[in-house]
Amino acid sequence: MKLFLFTMPLAFLLTVASAQSPTNSAATNATPRRDSAPIVSPEVHSDRSVTLRLRAPGAKEVKVSGEWPGGSQALTNNEGLWVITLGPLEPDIYGYSFSIDGVTLVDPANPWVKPMRAARTSVLEIPGEPPRLWELQPVQHGTVHHQVYFSKSLGRNRSVHIYTPPGYEKKSEKHPVLYLFHGSGDNDATWSSVGRANCIADNLLAQGKIRPMILVMPDGHALTGNPTQPSTNLISQNVEAFGDDLLQEVMPLVESTYRVKTDRDHRAIIGLSMGGGQSLRIGLQHRELFGWVGGMSSYLPDASRLVPELFPDSKSNLKLLWFACGKDDRLIDNARQLAAALKEKHIPHTFEETAGNHSWPVWRRYLGEFMPMLFTEKQ
Repeated sequence: MKLFLFTMPLAFLLTVASAQSPTNSAATNATPRRDSAPIVSPEVHSDRSVTLRLRAPGAKEVKVSGEWPGGSQALTNNEGLWVITLGPLEPDIYGYSFSIDGVTLVDPANPWVKPMRAARTSVLEIPGEPPRLWELQPVQHGTVHHQVYFSKSLGRNRSVHIYTPPGYEKKSEKHPVLYLFHGSGDNDATWSSVGRANCIADNLLAQGKIRPMILVMPDGHALTGNPTQPSTNLISQNVEAFGDDLLQEVMPLVESTYRVKTDRDHRAIIGLSMGGGQSLRIGLQHRELFGWVGGMSSYLPDASRLVPELFPDSKSNLKLLWFACGKDDRLIDNARQLAAALKEKHIPHTFEETAGNHSWPVWRRYLGEFMPMLFTEKQ
């Protein structure tokens, strides 16, 4: 949050902060001001509609943008309290941000903020009946570990989140591993906090649809830089540096600390957006390490050149190559180019064009579809 706040004018911050909090007054017995009442936002109603509120008495225009259908929408001003009711919305977890006269900020009344490099997105949840795959359900739960390590390849401290399945601490067997990458702007906490990868794994296990596995969720930003203005060169350099960190630091850390199987048949790799480009490139380049490779809404702009380089003899020893993208996703052309390049080289793969755009409601569903395909052979 600090990184975000420092980019905003001080006068603007003081105006919003004072408007959201009860006014301190020497006259403690005076009648409370109307704008001192706590703000409730978001308020999720029984019909799955949602009311958002923001107190900004000096604002000329307030809008909200979210991962629900409809794009940016304007709030209504009620004596300085800006209000909008959306929906009803489909059960899901949605990221959203306010814009006050063109300045983007999180919802000050909502403590749930998406883990990111620069905090700019609040989060709300619409529960389903019955509960959806990513919701916390009354089943046995695994554990999400947060581990800090020093990366010799990058020369600094790094962070990784690791999920172990239910009962891991009380058992002795080794497990297969899924390496799971986030997108640009997010960090290693986003897949468990907003993506709910741990809940998806718990619920699939309870349904008997997957084998117990360990999920490794590293920080995909190996290089520092301005994440809002990536150049092709910076992206390529980041993939290379991230690959070095993954292979030289993260994988040895996981394999020396956790009970995991260390052969390629028990390693899978997948990511979304930036992380999808990383998982596809690293996974296809290192088929001796990963037997199961996937990508979601992947940024892989050079597929037509990369595929012939990686498959010169049109042979693949992968157990699964799977990737998917929404038809309204800005990266759909990337996915189609990859599918065409693989088809031309006769490389077995599965490509799914689905409904949806470039958003977390799509990627949670993709993870729920991908995990049951993994480690299916008895070994």
